Amino acid sequence: MYWTVLVLAGLFEIAWAVGLKYTEGFTRLVPSVLTAGAMVVSIVLLAIATKKLPLGTAYAVWTGIGAVGAVTLGIVLFGESAQPLRLLCVGLIVIGIVGLKITA
Repeated sequence: MYWTVLVLAGLFEIAWAVGLKYTEGFTRLVPSVLTAGAMVVSIVLLAIATKKLPLGTAYAVWTGIGAVGAVTLGIVLFGESAQPLRLLCVGLIVIGIVGLKITA
């Protein structure tokens, strides 16, 4: 159950990371409120996950999910670079996340 909570926390981290782009520096009300809400939910879920999961593992997985999701959505939504070396680096993050899950 705590791994599921951690994955949900990571998904909310993706939401707020992408949401930052839409807030335009927190000058747009609705995107700003939604982004702030996603931030709070993400942190609360991370805190719940750390009740049973090792802190370092939970934090690394949480940030890893957020990073991979933000890069992926940056490519899809904002036309950011998808050069092979960049994708390789994202793949290494995924391998790290899987490794932490296996060893936790």
